[in-house]
Amino acid sequence: MTAIGWIQIILYCAIVVALVKPLGWYMTQVFNGERTFLSPVLRPVERGLYWIGGVDETREQHWLTYTVAMLLFHVGGFLIIYGLMRLQALLPFNPAEQSAVAQDLSFNTAISFITNTNWQNYGGESTLSYLVQMLGLTHQNFLSAATGIALAMALIRGFSRSSMRTVGNFWVDVTRCTLYVLLPICTVYALFLVWQGMPQTLGAYVDATTLEGAKQTIAVGPVASQVAIKMLGTNGGGFFNANAAHPFENPTALSNFVQMISIFAIGAALTNVFGRMIGNERQGWAILAVMGVLFIAGVTVCYWAEAHGNDALTAMNLTGGNMEGKEVRFGIVASALFAVITTAASCGAVNAMHDSFTALGGMIPLINIQLGEVIIGGVGAGMYGMLLFVIISIFVAGLMVGRTPEYVGKKIEAKEVKMAMLAILVLPLMYLGWTAVAVVYPPAVASMANPGPHGFTEVLYAFVSQTGNNGSAFAGLTGNILFYNLAGAVAMFVGRFWMIIPAMAIAGSLAAKKSVPPSAGTFPTTGGLFVGLVVGVVVIVGGLTFFPALALGPIVEHLAMASNTLF
Repeated sequence: MTAIGWIQIILYCAIVVALVKPLGWYMTQVFNGERTFLSPVLRPVERGLYWIGGVDETREQHWLTYTVAMLLFHVGGFLIIYGLMRLQALLPFNPAEQSAVAQDLSFNTAISFITNTNWQNYGGESTLSYLVQMLGLTHQNFLSAATGIALAMALIRGFSRSSMRTVGNFWVDVTRCTLYVLLPICTVYALFLVWQGMPQTLGAYVDATTLEGAKQTIAVGPVASQVAIKMLGTNGGGFFNANAAHPFENPTALSNFVQMISIFAIGAALTNVFGRMIGNERQGWAILAVMGVLFIAGVTVCYWAEAHGNDALTAMNLTGGNMEGKEVRFGIVASALFAVITTAASCGAVNAMHDSFTALGGMIPLINIQLGEVIIGGVGAGMYGMLLFVIISIFVAGLMVGRTPEYVGKKIEAKEVKMAMLAILVLPLMYLGWTAVAVVYPPAVASMANPGPHGFTEVLYAFVSQTGNNGSAFAGLTGNILFYNLAGAVAMFVGRFWMIIPAMAIAGSLAAKKSVPPSAGTFPTTGGLFVGLVVGVVVIVGGLTFFPALALGPIVEHLAMASNTLF
């Protein structure tokens, strides 16, 4: 650990915090339907889209109608991606002449991208055409990100409204998010990435002659446009198999730093949107502080573990930290920071191999996902996930003082607590259940490249990542088999939508309640006591839900490495 390393971390945190207010202010204007500086250009386009889709922007929806609209929207997205992959060989913009993708892989990938997971059991440059990358994956990157933000806005409206039966209009929220937030930022962002050296072309792959005289085919394509939304929308799916470790997806140290900022930008700003819409920005800062405490703790442990290395590396005279699986142009601090950021958010992009991290360093990304990815989290998903933990925290505080819990003027009753716990408990049901099956089912066992605790961690990480809609991997598995394609698709689907539906039920319930003015007995929710309580509840409740596999593999592996025992 070095002073320069810590300066990078502090600078990163400072820039993210500095973006919270201006971006939060702008998004509040957008979702309140107020005029923005882009309105003269985009408002006519917005109206035209509503006319084409038959949407009445003045008509809001009940939470159930909002949820059904969201689900039907995703059915359409699934059919588009699946159809494109199956018909790939017959469609244009396929210079590498990629063949049709297998049924089970197409199914897994379609579920992966509509759930904002972007788990990839394939290599992008060797499997998909430009058309599928653009019309299927990049297109869905925008819409799945917009959906997460729209759902967060619906829950925020539940807290901010009083005695109302509606939580907004799904079609309006998704349109405004895509049109006013995601597209403008990504347009500028993609141009920056091209300037940094990222390809953006529809030309064919390039044949080159190496210094040894051998022929090499260099994959290119419309990369920058996909990477921009992949990072900003916390999607994470790489154009290339090596993802953000590939020099064409992450050419420079500057592009790496900006990509890390973009992963957190919208998720952090949504805390400010929450504060503005309920009329108390300090509430948003308190939630951001909870996220910040958990994030800094994870970065500290991961950075220390990677910079320290372990006894096995020292025994081989490999000092100076663990550089295995890391890009030299990024180094240890940028790799460790990226790993924590991408798993604190539900991004899943990687600029280093998590599988090559030290046991304790690799434990942090795993724990980040198992906590529900509420440390900033995916765009929108992290916000409504954290609010579920806030509801449980307020309930715990109410039990301690013997009064009905309240939060930002709303009484938190049995229905909200039950829905919050249902949303949280469904996650360990998926990743622990599927992991148990995978370590005894012969075809799944045969796909494991590593035995012992590390092999177990790779399987656990795979299902944790898919259930948490993250998409990063420990590797070490042959994931493109029927079992993993189908089981992973179920885990991704349940992890996304079985958490959303209870959250939307809470939004509808809260919106219908009257606002209660604070009293002398109201628990203050903007100070250090509240922040500490929520941090404790996230760690304890999150820890209890995955305690049977609380990084069991990494911990055992760390002890084994310390005693020079290899698995």
